[in-house]
Amino acid sequence: MKDTNFEKSLEKSKEILEKLVNPEITLNESVTLYKKGMDELKNASKLLEEAKLKFEIYQKDDTPQSDNL
Repeated sequence: MKDTNFEKSLEKSKEILEKLVNPEITLNESVTLYKKGMDELKNASKLLEEAKLKFEIYQKDDTPQSDNL
């Protein structure tokens, strides 16, 4: 899957969900859409986890070091 941003992955997931609730799609289409949706959600989750780790690193770097304890 190509690198994309968190918001785009979530938007694509929402679009897929809207298609999945259509009662007129076939089972084969449903399975294909479900797989695409799960891939988008996995990508979004990965991006969110990476952002969380970066935030934790930045927060740790900004914590004042006390040498006088």
